[in-house]
Amino acid sequence: MPAALKLTPADWLAIEREACKRSLATFVQQAWHVIEPGQPYVHGWHIDAVAEHLEAVTDGQITRLYIAVPPGSMKSLMASVFWPAWQWGPKGQAHKRIIATSHAEGLAIRDNLRCRRLIESDWYRSLWPEVKLTGDQNEKKKFENTATGFRQAMPFGSLTGSRGDSIVIDDPLSVDDAASEAKRETVNTTFLEAVPTRLNNPDKSAIVCIMQRLHERDVIGVIEAKGLGYDALVLPMEFEPDRRCKTSIGFTDPRTNDGELLFPERFPPAVIERDKKVMGSYAWAGQMQQRPAPREGGLFKRAWFEIVDAAPASRRKVRRWDLAGTEAKGTGDPDWTVGLLLSEQAGIYYVEAVTRIREAAAGVERTIKATALQDGKSVPIVLPEDPGSAGKSYASYLVRLLAGWNARAERETGSKEVRATPVSAQAEAGNIKLVRGSWNEAFLDEVSMFPNAAHDDQVDALSGAFAALLSGSSYNLANVA
Repeated sequence: MPAALKLTPADWLAIEREACKRSLATFVQQAWHVIEPGQPYVHGWHIDAVAEHLEAVTDGQITRLYIAVPPGSMKSLMASVFWPAWQWGPKGQAHKRIIATSHAEGLAIRDNLRCRRLIESDWYRSLWPEVKLTGDQNEKKKFENTATGFRQAMPFGSLTGSRGDSIVIDDPLSVDDAASEAKRETVNTTFLEAVPTRLNNPDKSAIVCIMQRLHERDVIGVIEAKGLGYDALVLPMEFEPDRRCKTSIGFTDPRTNDGELLFPERFPPAVIERDKKVMGSYAWAGQMQQRPAPREGGLFKRAWFEIVDAAPASRRKVRRWDLAGTEAKGTGDPDWTVGLLLSEQAGIYYVEAVTRIREAAAGVERTIKATALQDGKSVPIVLPEDPGSAGKSYASYLVRLLAGWNARAERETGSKEVRATPVSAQAEAGNIKLVRGSWNEAFLDEVSMFPNAAHDDQVDALSGAFAALLSGSSYNLANVA
């Protein structure tokens, strides 16, 4: 029999080098002890999936990628720490220049330091001694190697200066900022206008966005709304068969059963149920399910709205308008002007029709007047009055335009959620029905996503119409056929 093969330390190093070169996931597992010496490595199949897509970016198969995964899935470590070090060492691409950014500068710097610590570790240097950092550019925000590659950390709001072969965007929006329209739109403008200018080669350089969903108009929402052509790796914590993820490199979410967990090795069923109660349905839907509203709906659920063929013959009516503001900056997805006709009989409310347009002021005025003619003068009209003298003047102008109708303008008070709560309670009780029409689906889509929807114009119009009917005596709302 031949003598047993004896491997030298150099042989073992060569084997490890080759294994890490072939697989980013293998590199992650082998390098784990350097980054997290006090925590045991726990593997999940999603790590392989994320690694395969980052490998495809390295190989030039993908140049635009977003990854939506729950927190605690190693997303920051995978994309911001291990992947840059893997490209420089195992893949032999030390010339790569990487810009890594996050909503907070401290987080971006944290991962820059982790990546540098890995590259300077005894383990890494024993396997890839050819990767050497320069002494004159080795700081916590930026470090460079002798092949002129670098990794630089930046806060997402300050993408200036350097250009990279790849830009890693790790959580561009914080959970707290997601509730602010102004902050969301600032982030979206940076993504659309600043990020593309930070690339070395627009046709070959890569943008990788890895995050959790926080709002329908977050960065991923903008990518989808504008059809920017990103590959999308979307992995909810609990599997939803109708949202099974498939990508251009042949990946398909391997789960088959509704509710099957993404990472049970770390997040077993008991932990999932505990965290659901703590987080609530809104936070769970976005951060864990990668859907900015609960599956069955948020403040409004689709199942609450029965669709009927017609409203009763005799009922109180009101037409409530919600006027579009200016276009949301950078999204190409402006708000709508909505006129909602709501009626009531015996405590049951009927959404009879929704007029929904995107027009300039002259078109809006024509539509309001034409709708009033169609409704008839027996149907009161309520218009919003925006704050400030300009809003008051425009509201007065519209009321004059509707001379001969029972029209008035009102200033809204309280948040949109507060105004929607009373009508939500009636919907939950089954007291709000929809008259069958082509507008039904768009209405249900919007209300079931509220308050995290990209648009809330129909919800605002519904809330205002409900409030008008509730205080009907002040509007002289008589029963009309």
